[in-house]
Amino acid sequence: MNTLFWFWLILIASFALISLWHYFSRTSAQRLKAGPSPQDEGPRMLRAEEQPDVVQRLMNIRLAVKDGALRVFRGPLLRPPDEVMEKLSAELPRETLPLLQQDERLGAAIVLMPLSVEQQNLEKKTFPWVNWLLFGLTFLTTTWAGAAHQGINLLENPAAFAAGLPYSIALLGILGVHEMGHYLIARSHKMNVTPPYFIPVPFALGTFGAFIKMKSPPQNRTAMFDVAVAGPLAGLAVAVPALMIGLQNSIVVPGAGHDVSVMEGASAGSSIMLALIAKVSLGQELQSGCVLRLSPLAFAGWLGLIVTALNLLPIGQLDGGHTARAMFGTSAGRVISGIAMWSLVLLGLFVWPGLLTWAIIVYFIAGEGTPPQNDLTPIQGGRFWLGTFTFFILVLIAAPLPRVFWDEAGIYCPYL
Repeated sequence: MNTLFWFWLILIASFALISLWHYFSRTSAQRLKAGPSPQDEGPRMLRAEEQPDVVQRLMNIRLAVKDGALRVFRGPLLRPPDEVMEKLSAELPRETLPLLQQDERLGAAIVLMPLSVEQQNLEKKTFPWVNWLLFGLTFLTTTWAGAAHQGINLLENPAAFAAGLPYSIALLGILGVHEMGHYLIARSHKMNVTPPYFIPVPFALGTFGAFIKMKSPPQNRTAMFDVAVAGPLAGLAVAVPALMIGLQNSIVVPGAGHDVSVMEGASAGSSIMLALIAKVSLGQELQSGCVLRLSPLAFAGWLGLIVTALNLLPIGQLDGGHTARAMFGTSAGRVISGIAMWSLVLLGLFVWPGLLTWAIIVYFIAGEGTPPQNDLTPIQGGRFWLGTFTFFILVLIAAPLPRVFWDEAGIYCPYL
């Protein structure tokens, strides 16, 4: 009971600090966009002579407003979005950054931002030693957690340090490859991003995951999509083999009636994907029981699947949120995000209370995100089908195997 109290206390304190950080970050960003003296000049309409010629040629301007350092023009476009962005970038002064956004009432919005605003964000210093320090601390906390899951207290028995390594190395590998997938694809799209930041915690799983910070917006929805899906797919490329190999050293708990407690491990049918991987890895062994006592490596692989599913939720700044927004546009993406968030809460209230913890985490970390520079041009190539496939992966991980298929999968369970 005391451990549970401290768990929730530290969790709530962590999210409170994150909320304060987001608040002050938004406040600073708003002050930056408003210019050096927002009190001297509030929002005002722009006269025709104050509107750039290139904007007038590309848009049937219905509304033009200057708000601090920003100039916003709203109305239907006279050219395709790609052509509009190309001409804006070519003809506007170099110190001006154009953004092309959706407008639900008037069709489109062209936002002209002084490059100094974007440049100030780009020039914020990053300190690589911070990334390495957090990685080192996370390595220690996950190694401690890996040993603790086997009943070993490294503070009392530091010589057993190696016992926590399979879990630690596998989990950090999954998280690291996930974030490097984002990082490398973002760099290929010429986006300015930071290296991964790992989050160490001295309890439970040993980490709250990892993240990278994007210091510049994606150029278009295609770039946003590519960066979003790269992480989960890269992480799965490590998580699935880790789970398959780890299951070889896991134990299938034989069952007879209700004598077997599901608290002894993970149910093979708790996830369609886990059931498929377990069947491929264990084969006939599953016919002796449905409960898997996972080895440290298998546990790390299973957590990798859970982290992937969490990130693929189509909410806010999560990978799934960016994917949905890139596939369907900003307006539809916001609707999907709201439905997914409320669905997560309702499932936590009426199906599995553990989902409420994930709902709290998602609420604090998801946010709304920064739109791409060109938010109107749809994604290109076969990306729509790739995005559909990633959400299919979410269903395979999150949905339990229907009980009518347990026999067909060769999984024996005494509870059926």
